[in-house]
Amino acid sequence: MTPLRIIFMGTAELSCASLEKLSADKNFSVIAVVTQPDKPKGRELKLTPSPVKVLAEKLNLPVLQPLKARDENFIAELRELKPELLIVVAYGQILPPSILDLPPFGCLNVHTSLLPKYRGAAPIQWAIANGDAETGVTIMQMDAGLDTGPVLSTRRTPILPADDSQILHDRLAQLGAELLVETIPDFVAGKMTPQPQPAAGSTYAAKIKKDDGKIDWHQPATQIWNRLRAFTPWPGAFTFLTAEPKPQLLKIWKAEVVEKSGPPGEVLTADKTGIVVGCGNDGLRILELQREGGKRMTSEHFLAGFPLKAGSQFV
Repeated sequence: MTPLRIIFMGTAELSCASLEKLSADKNFSVIAVVTQPDKPKGRELKLTPSPVKVLAEKLNLPVLQPLKARDENFIAELRELKPELLIVVAYGQILPPSILDLPPFGCLNVHTSLLPKYRGAAPIQWAIANGDAETGVTIMQMDAGLDTGPVLSTRRTPILPADDSQILHDRLAQLGAELLVETIPDFVAGKMTPQPQPAAGSTYAAKIKKDDGKIDWHQPATQIWNRLRAFTPWPGAFTFLTAEPKPQLLKIWKAEVVEKSGPPGEVLTADKTGIVVGCGNDGLRILELQREGGKRMTSEHFLAGFPLKAGSQFV
């Protein structure tokens, strides 16, 4: 059997597991990889390739980097490659119908939620932030909408207390890659019936903004804890300690909910077991934190150099 001719489109770190699985499978031939153009990063604004480009070059795969996927010259280039299937994983641009309709088997997408829940840019973070017990991956046929296409297959995973968005991201990336290579053969053989997404239950996972990491101590401790895990490592959960001459920015890395109540944002206790802060309901014990410009450290080490007293205020 001739390997299926696939063009892979992806940019983010999430995409890499799927590209690696596809390229290692003898049933598939990845004839080109499409990713976003190199972007300036760091203080020196050095042009930096996407994680997918780095992997594609390591795998000796041809790389295309159009500024816009709608560019007619780029679409003509895709047409000349004669792909049988397009795979899209966290590419970062909406594809026009002229690309979606180009391959005989269309375009498949790996999405890190159980669609129709959490369509959009940040399904992993919002599943944790909202306290969901589970999430998963969906392989779907792409259409002109945003994550609205028919579903081919799904795989579930629990959201564990130890999960933050990076840990869950890595697990879902692997799950998605495994499910993708399992799904494609049955799909192209006509053994799968795509299922339209139900109208009920659809939600949108908006792109994460830096301000989403700001802690509101009036929220219940469990909700703050969920958001802390959701926004680790980026943008990070952060708060300000009232101090002179100006409030001190603190990033919270790890914490746990405790049955202790007090005014929201007030330090209730501060000792070697952690810094307990009052919330809208229960309390939050901070276990690891970081001062602006400083290193991540345990609360015990933090308090050794920066003592806090009960009654200090986070805002």
